[in-house]
Amino acid sequence: MRHLVLGIVAHVDAGKTTLSEALLYRTGVVRKLGRVDHGDSTLDYSALERQRGITIYAKEAVIQHGDTSFTLLDTPGHVDFSAEAERTMQVLDYALLVIDGTSGVQSHTETLWDLLARYRVPTFIFVNKTDRAEATREELCAQLAERLDAGCLDFSAGAPVEACAMTDERALDEYLETGELSRETLRRLVAERCVFPCFFGSALKLEGIDELLDGLAALSVERDWPAAFGARVFKISHDEQGNRLAWLKVTGGELHARQALEVAVPSGLAVGAGAGAVAGAGAGIVALGHGTLQAWTEKANQLRIYTGGRFATTDAARAGQVVAVTGLAHAQVGCALGAEEEPPRPVIAPVLSSKVLLEGEDVHKVHAALWELTDEDPQLGVTWDEELQELRVSLMGTVQLEALQATLRDRFGLGVGFGPGGILYRETITAPVLGIGHFEPLRHYAEAQFLLEPLPAGSGVVFGSRCHVDDLDLNWQRLALTNAMERAHRGVLTGAPITDVRITLVAGRAHLKHTEGGDFRQAVYRAIRQGLMQARAQGQAVLLEPLYHFALTVPADCIGRAMADLQQMSATFDPPAAAGADRLRLEGTVPASEVGDYAVALAAYTHGQGSLALRFDSYAPCHDAAAVIERAAYDPVADLPNTPDSVFCAHGAGYNVGWQDVPAHAHCGYDPARLTAWRPADASFFGA
Repeated sequence: MRHLVLGIVAHVDAGKTTLSEALLYRTGVVRKLGRVDHGDSTLDYSALERQRGITIYAKEAVIQHGDTSFTLLDTPGHVDFSAEAERTMQVLDYALLVIDGTSGVQSHTETLWDLLARYRVPTFIFVNKTDRAEATREELCAQLAERLDAGCLDFSAGAPVEACAMTDERALDEYLETGELSRETLRRLVAERCVFPCFFGSALKLEGIDELLDGLAALSVERDWPAAFGARVFKISHDEQGNRLAWLKVTGGELHARQALEVAVPSGLAVGAGAGAVAGAGAGIVALGHGTLQAWTEKANQLRIYTGGRFATTDAARAGQVVAVTGLAHAQVGCALGAEEEPPRPVIAPVLSSKVLLEGEDVHKVHAALWELTDEDPQLGVTWDEELQELRVSLMGTVQLEALQATLRDRFGLGVGFGPGGILYRETITAPVLGIGHFEPLRHYAEAQFLLEPLPAGSGVVFGSRCHVDDLDLNWQRLALTNAMERAHRGVLTGAPITDVRITLVAGRAHLKHTEGGDFRQAVYRAIRQGLMQARAQGQAVLLEPLYHFALTVPADCIGRAMADLQQMSATFDPPAAAGADRLRLEGTVPASEVGDYAVALAAYTHGQGSLALRFDSYAPCHDAAAVIERAAYDPVADLPNTPDSVFCAHGAGYNVGWQDVPAHAHCGYDPARLTAWRPADASFFGA
């Protein structure tokens, strides 16, 4: 029996969960065909999902067809939950992309397609609702080839051998010699993403489902897994009894119940200044996420294989299978166990920040609940602002905000509200700068010096050391870097979190008698802050804003108004392109802060004939940075929990030294000649 993990992805309302239900029904897993609109589908079993009629959490089910066992992973389709879909893609062998035949390729469909390409996932396509589609099968295939890839070919009547051969030189040679392509060649073309088999039908009416199942089994192949044990954690959840479940895919060897596993925090989280900072946490003092760099040995107590809300336990899981494991208290999303390599950094990021309104609830209970939810979704980016005494969360949009509010109410009994969402800005630097922090009140002593350097966009915050052990013992270096990574560091322009910065420990000093653990925490915080203040003084601090990629389609006679609006919103875009009869399409990027309720204005001036699709693109220098900084009215020196000043000692008493004068008072000099090779702050550096 072959074991393959098949992820089902789609734009919201394309019929993805209905297709999952049809696959379960046709393979005999369920006896009754459930429906999303009836609230009885097998995979959308949570009350919130059935109430809203959308998938919020990735779900698992196992089906068998012929000699192949597929683990189905039904992923969310709404753009607000696309981070969950991206995390799931990291463990897929194949993907099944569902297209709404009545709407064709939509903007979020292209986002999912780009993510599948990034993670190199071979993909099948099912065009759903063809019983209601106005476009012909040939027209839909042409749209798929134009908008997605020329390798999207119609397999519903068998393999189009000649078209498949044209996608690969070796396949073409085989076709010219024999006039055919072997099944092994077709499987290779699919696995190498040269060909994307397309099938058509109606999931609700069970049309085309058998052909799809046959195609999935015939054109997929199980990879050769290594013998050494490996696994990747892609999801954390909690069952109805509150048990913590670590969802992982076994990528080598076997996993047995009661097996001891070494769990280490992935560098993608810990070396990114904690979960809050990696996820783009809002301005805050303390990131309520993970940030230690230790390794634990834990037991995989119970292995569960789920189908919807039900599960069966198993004694062992072989390579290629997905299981939910109890007993792993420290495993996080992105953890690589055994011989498995760490996954790449995710690209989906939240762009909004919202204040949590306690509504009379105890802040500690709300804090604990959000901590648990951050464990499940690291990109929630929960932060506590000490200065303002408020909790903030980072989100993708209003639907996710409503789902979070409902989860806090139903699962934790907390009736909290949320303030208006604001744009989640970030800050970075454009040139290297040395930051110095010193903490020496009476009977305390620590000094730390960090080199802050800019990194390419999307790199996050990376920590490491080049400090010589003769200058600062290795145990103090480990402590200094642990302190540096335990919080999301605020910028000095608006107080937004910093990103795309490499922070390297280059010098430091401790006292044999007076240095205590907390002394380095103070010195480290002040050093990084002092470096950022120097960057601001030298004009090297930059405010970043999130950009949306937009696709705007309007009637041809409205294109002038649309282009004028986009220019007013500081958008950049390509020349108009035809999008059907008498319709034009504009694509480009626009600052998230400028979009607002433009969809309402669009509907008005196009009389409902226009459409606007948005997806997160990237962070870039803010187009109106001066105005944003002025509105924020942030005073970095007055932000005492994040002070850039240092404390020195003279005549038996400590005294404050302003950040500008700290270099002149520093006790250890920064000597580039004494720097050692770069040592990343990963588990090996910490001796894990």
